[in-house]
Amino acid sequence: MEGPSIWKDPGMPASPSTARAINDRLALRLLQQEGPLTAGQLKQLTGLSRPTVADLVERLSVSGLIEVVGESGEQRRGPNAKLYGIVADRAHLAALDVRTEGVSVVVCDLLGSVLAEASVPIGDDTGTGPAVEQAVGLVERAVKEAGADRLHTVGIGAPGLIDPATGELRDSSGLPEWHRRLVAALQERLPEARVLVENETNLAALAEQREGAARDRDTFVLLWLGLGTGAAVVLDGALRRGASGGTGEIGFLPVPGTSGLPSATDCAGGFHSLAGAAAIAELAREYGVVAEATAGQGLHAAAGVVRAAVAEVAGLSADAEPGSTHVPGPSAEGAGGAAGGVSAGAPGLSVRRAGTATGTVPADAPGPSAERAGGVSPGVPGLSAEGAGGAAGGVSPGAPGHRVEGAGHATGTARLDAPGPPVQSAKGASYATDTAPPDDPHPSAEPGARFLDALAGRLALGAASVVAVLDPGRVLLGGEVGEAGGAVLAARVEARLSAMSPLPTEVRPSALGGAGVLRGALLMARDAAQDELFAPPTR
Repeated sequence: MEGPSIWKDPGMPASPSTARAINDRLALRLLQQEGPLTAGQLKQLTGLSRPTVADLVERLSVSGLIEVVGESGEQRRGPNAKLYGIVADRAHLAALDVRTEGVSVVVCDLLGSVLAEASVPIGDDTGTGPAVEQAVGLVERAVKEAGADRLHTVGIGAPGLIDPATGELRDSSGLPEWHRRLVAALQERLPEARVLVENETNLAALAEQREGAARDRDTFVLLWLGLGTGAAVVLDGALRRGASGGTGEIGFLPVPGTSGLPSATDCAGGFHSLAGAAAIAELAREYGVVAEATAGQGLHAAAGVVRAAVAEVAGLSADAEPGSTHVPGPSAEGAGGAAGGVSAGAPGLSVRRAGTATGTVPADAPGPSAERAGGVSPGVPGLSAEGAGGAAGGVSPGAPGHRVEGAGHATGTARLDAPGPPVQSAKGASYATDTAPPDDPHPSAEPGARFLDALAGRLALGAASVVAVLDPGRVLLGGEVGEAGGAVLAARVEARLSAMSPLPTEVRPSALGGAGVLRGALLMARDAAQDELFAPPTR
C-alpha cells in the first residue's frame, strides 16, 4: 500500500469539515499500513494535536470505521492503552481470476484477509450461458461461505483488452464470449456491488509492485508466461495502458523463428508461437524433457516440463557444488554499465571491444567481469564478439557466423558453432534461438539444461524488443511458467538478453507467479473500496 497522502491546499484554507475529513483519511491509511494503533501513536505519526486526534478517533468510531481491538503497554489499562483498528467487516470484497479454462475467486474483508476461496474449471465445449452461470454461482457460494451479507466491490482480472475510456472488456478474437458476458451478469446479480475489470497481466504487475519482486522499482516490465503471453509496463510508478488499452500485447510481436507473421486477429506467427504454453511443451518434447504424469495438459504441462528441467539442473549443480541451485554467472559490463550475468561454465570466453584489450574468463572463475560492446552469449565455449561503441542488436545466440548490422551502429560478428540449420524469419534472415553448441564441454549434459537454454533464447527475443523501446531496467518473468522457471530460467534469459542489448537489464522471477492476477484483482478492489469509504468530501 502506498504511504498516506497529505492533502495540500490549492490556494485557500480548508474548511473545518474538509480538514476533518482529510485528517480522518490520513489516520485510516496509517491504520491500514501499520495495523492497530493507540491514540498516542496516531498523534505521533500524523503530527496532529492530542485534541484533534481524540476528535477523529471519536468520529471514526461513531461512523463504524474503527473500533477498539485491544490494549497496549505493560499495564494494559486506561484510555491511552486502547488500540484502535479498522473494522474489517465494514465492507466485503471479491476478486476473480478469469482464465480461458476456468475461474478462481477469493472473498476478503476490508483489510484484505481471505475469508473464502474457490475455483471451477470451465471446458472449451461449455456454452456461453452455462459458463457464465458456473462463474456467477461460484462467486455467490464463496460469498455465502465467507458469511458476508453483500459485496462492496468486485475486482476481475481477465485476458484481453480493456477499453481505457469505458473500463470494459473489449470483444477480442480468440477469447471465450462468456468472459465479456460475465461482467454484466455479475453486475446484474450483485446490484449493490461495484464491478471493476482489468487486464490480467496488468493486475499481476500491480501485485508485484506492491508486494512482490518490483517493490523497489518504479519502472519495470512484467513478461507474463501462462497459457499465452503478455506484458505489463510500469513507467515512473504508473501502469501504462496505451491509447487503445493494448500496451503489452506481446503475443502479436513478429519474431524470427516462427512459420509466418501474426495477423490482426491471430497471434499465431508472433511471439506467442515461441513462448505460449503449447510451444513450450513442444520444445520440451524435442529435447526429451518429460514432466510428471500429473502435470496435465496445456498450461499445466508447460509449467510441469519447465519445473522438471529446473529440478534436473538444480540437482546437477548441487552435485557439482553443494548448496548451489543455479549457475551464478559472472557479470558482463559494457557501454552503458552492467548488462546482466553471463553463465559460468564458458571456458575460453573471449570478448573484445574497441580500445579494450581482449580478456579471457576461466570456466571456474568465481565472478570476474567481462567487458563487451554488443553482448556476450552465455555458456558457449569459444565465443568471440567484436564491436565498437554500441553494437545494434548484439550477438544472435546460437547463430553460427551470424553477422548483425544496423544503421548508425557498429557491426559485430559472433561464431557459436550451433548444430543444425538456423530457422528462417519471415524476411529470410537466418536466426537460431533454440540450438546448443555441438562442442559442449559437457557432452553428457542432461536435456533439461539444454531445454532451458533454448527456452531462454526464445524469451530473450521478446524481452529484447521491449527493452530496446522502453529501457525498463528490470524484466520480471511471471505467470505459471515464469514461476516454474524461477531464478534458474531468469538467469539464463538475463544472460541471453545481455548478449542482444546494450541496455543493462535485470531479469528476475516474479515473486507471486500465477497467483499474481488474483492478488492484483484483490488490491484493485480494496483500493476502490477504501477510496470510497475513506474519501474526504469534494470541495
